[in-house]
Amino acid sequence: MSPDGPGAGLVADGYRELAASWRADRPARQQRTGLVDRDFDDLRDAGYHRLAVPEAHGGTWRDVRSSGRAVCDTLRVLAAGDPAVALVASMHPAVLAFWLTPDLHNDALQRQRASIYDGAAAGLQWGTITSEPGSGGDISRTRSAATPAGPAPGDGSSEDRGTGEVLGERYTITGTKHFGSGSGVTSFMVTTAVAAGDDEPSLFALDVRGRPWDGTAGLELVAEWDGMGMAATQSHGMELVDMPAVRHAGDGPLQAVTGAAGPFNACLFIAVVLGVVDEAVATARAQLAKRPALRAYEQVEWTRAESDHWLACQAYEGAVRAAEGGAPGAMLGCLRAKQATAELAESTLGRLSRVLGGGTFSRRSPFSHWYEDVRALGFLRPPWGFAYDAMYALAAADLG
Repeated sequence: MSPDGPGAGLVADGYRELAASWRADRPARQQRTGLVDRDFDDLRDAGYHRLAVPEAHGGTWRDVRSSGRAVCDTLRVLAAGDPAVALVASMHPAVLAFWLTPDLHNDALQRQRASIYDGAAAGLQWGTITSEPGSGGDISRTRSAATPAGPAPGDGSSEDRGTGEVLGERYTITGTKHFGSGSGVTSFMVTTAVAAGDDEPSLFALDVRGRPWDGTAGLELVAEWDGMGMAATQSHGMELVDMPAVRHAGDGPLQAVTGAAGPFNACLFIAVVLGVVDEAVATARAQLAKRPALRAYEQVEWTRAESDHWLACQAYEGAVRAAEGGAPGAMLGCLRAKQATAELAESTLGRLSRVLGGGTFSRRSPFSHWYEDVRALGFLRPPWGFAYDAMYALAAADLG
């Protein structure tokens, strides 16, 4: 099932074909516990990495109003084919949004943006490893420390790492991180740390290309991802020890960077989970069409599942429109839509399982995997408690 809203025509046929090929291989894909490079090569060949690159640098991005819906609808289509790959892919525009969306301007930031956009246009993928154990999902609650590390890349005195080198002030970071989605397939990841002499955290870019995970080059694998939902995202835990990093060149606090990207990023995650629900409802509908009749209870549960799915689609549409509008209340609206979608998605998959019967509890059933996949949105992106804290704070601010 594909998006049928206002932005449906913005999804290129190549992504629909790619999702269809993944769908055909679903039984094998749902048994995976890791990512396959070929999937991301195919995304790169389809031009996915350029969706979040400005037109001046060889991409298709203009701004959230003009380009955001196309990125979200593309992820919705991809998630129907393979949720884990789509979630990892969603991190790329989500991270680049930290440079695309803030209304910040200085010469250093402009040079840094250009270096990042040119690398992404060349096919370098971005991800994130910002979360820390005990932080409750709040990336500003970091205990990681950043230490200045000499001249900035691009001044002729630093190591040349080739295409995609990020320009900016160099640091080294030490700290414990987890949920590094896409570990092993990304070229760069962002993280947070508190720089020496600062009271508040800042955003940093990590060049992870070709770095071993044995602690000899700044990264040490401390926990392989073994989550029940999105099981193949390789969201590993890492210990950073003097890991080379480049600081975000934007002036102002971390919130000035992440807050501007927040509404769009919420839409990206909603798109992924809604794509899973789209596929689950379409698959259930095809199976139920073969049945002679439904019991009265099954009729009610099926009707309620369709209603929950419809409501989730409306929440998604509302979130995208709020992000496009960029109004002061956009973040609150998008957070509400995200949490509503998380609840509705879980409800929909539960109802489908009750209609279809006990076979959905088998590991051979796609529904058992989809149920855990959609639960991951509410638990991890961000966790329930932190998300509701943010919604309450935003709503309270509106009340004055």
